Amino acid sequence: MERLSTGIAELDAMLEGGIPKGFMVAITGEPGTGKTILCIHFIAQGVSEGDKCIYVTTEESRESIITQAAQFGFAFSKSAAEKKMIIIDALMGRQDEWSLQSLEVEELVNKVIEAKKVLGYGRARLVIDSLSAFWLDRPAMARRYSYFVKKVLSKWDFTVMATSQYAITTSEAFGWGVEHIADGIIRFRRSVRSGVLKRYILIEKMRQTNHSLQMHEILVLPGKGLTILGPVDMRKEDIALPKHVMERIQKSSERRELEIP
Repeated sequence: MERLSTGIAELDAMLEGGIPKGFMVAITGEPGTGKTILCIHFIAQGVSEGDKCIYVTTEESRESIITQAAQFGFAFSKSAAEKKMIIIDALMGRQDEWSLQSLEVEELVNKVIEAKKVLGYGRARLVIDSLSAFWLDRPAMARRYSYFVKKVLSKWDFTVMATSQYAITTSEAFGWGVEHIADGIIRFRRSVRSGVLKRYILIEKMRQTNHSLQMHEILVLPGKGLTILGPVDMRKEDIALPKHVMERIQKSSERRELEIP
């Protein structure tokens, strides 16, 4: 089976060498836990291997993604200028060629296909950061939209990372739709121990892969990016959500299962 490197050697080892070609992988977690940084690694690795790379950003500008990548030693601006990758800006509403004017999944898919045609034939990587932005005002459509995106883009030789946020203060997980449809789920978590913020990564699902089942602590280092320190033994209080939040999530999940045909 052909696998694509994530750009992080330790994570590849946890995945039997990387993400299976053609998969859609949901990258989920609270804000500020490392989702975008993983996506930057994934695209940077693709550029280095000659893959056709597309990055869709909905919550930051194109310039912000380029700046973040530069902090870790990745020259996205140069790669874009050399037509090795295209960054589609869905935040600023500009009138340029590679911007979206609305958060509509049909416009997203059409623009991604247009970008792939420009980049040319060959193995492709796509990041949608975040996919959940396309249904924030229509949460009941999350699963249907995710399926539509996966079905249409599967014909274009893409391996996809799609981020979605989980809001710890509510019962609603923005990623329910994409998690049901995704071939894999990589979840980021965080906790505060002894007054220090800790971040973690866990592979919850990856089809056709004997993946690691352990949670690993991560760091984000200047000039290097996301670094996996190793597996950790977690206390229940470090990772458990408040009881009332868990109860509301369970009820919400059961309701969705009843609503979706």
